[in-house]
Amino acid sequence: MRRQMTEVRSQKNQYRIQIIIVCILLSVFCSLATIAAEKWPGVDESVVEKYAKEHGREAHEPLINTDQGDLLLFVFLIAGTVGGFVAGYSWRVLMIEKAPATSRERKKTA
Repeated sequence: MRRQMTEVRSQKNQYRIQIIIVCILLSVFCSLATIAAEKWPGVDESVVEKYAKEHGREAHEPLINTDQGDLLLFVFLIAGTVGGFVAGYSWRVLMIEKAPATSRERKKTA
């Protein structure tokens, strides 16, 4: 019995170590991605703007500028609220009840 308990504990410790390693690797990857973003311009700047200028189409201000303030955060908040409401309203249908059988399935079972 004690042997099983120690095996379970060692297995839990292995999972914890794996999770810590994944978190460290993920944080290193994200920090490298931000460093690379400063050095290399994006596709919009290097390709799209170049061809747009060649064809006489200059960049202009967007109709709804989401770069100012917390507008983009507010939009995601509203979208999450609406999505949560829809999922909560139809929770029973999504998770508990079975989907209604289609007419083809009824003919096969009959």
